[in-house]
Amino acid sequence: MKHFTLLRTLLAVVLLALTLQNCKTKTSQEKDAEVTDSSAVAPPAHEELNSDQSALLEKVIGDSPAGTFRGIVFGDPLSKVKATENFEMFEDVADHVGYTFETEKLETIDVQYFLTADKKVNKITVDVYLNSPDATKQLWNAGKNYFTETYQTPKENGKTVTWNKNSIHVSMEDVSEGKDYGLKFQFTPDKNVLAAK
Repeated sequence: MKHFTLLRTLLAVVLLALTLQNCKTKTSQEKDAEVTDSSAVAPPAHEELNSDQSALLEKVIGDSPAGTFRGIVFGDPLSKVKATENFEMFEDVADHVGYTFETEKLETIDVQYFLTADKKVNKITVDVYLNSPDATKQLWNAGKNYFTETYQTPKENGKTVTWNKNSIHVSMEDVSEGKDYGLKFQFTPDKNVLAAK
């Protein structure tokens, strides 16, 4: 009888040890499915997240040397905007037309040409939606350098920089808020520019 009790106890200990060992061993699927703490995940590399901001500024400005912006001059008719603009149209209403472009890094450029009652350009706005504060800072610096070279010394006021030259007013504003990053550019003429056209 003692042997039977001893054998039963020994069997219980072995089964308990095997059960505990099996609980600690993970299958290869479980090992692959392990999730790391989200606060410990390394942020993506800069190149993976953001475009080259100098190249992005060139895309915003356009490659036409003529005109105030993207080959367009204040007072140009709507027909010239439609013939010149190569971004995809997303809006065509009575007082403005809008065009959009999305980069490979999913950054977006929205351009709106505002029109007078006789369908001539009287204001241009550009919203650039970016992926990070670094991209915003880099585009800010590239824009500031470009417009300072083109329109001379700017005036800075917090998150806005403005330039004035040859009856053209240009402003650049950092509109980043929370996890939404971006810049807004605005081009407006002096009142006399449209009156002369």
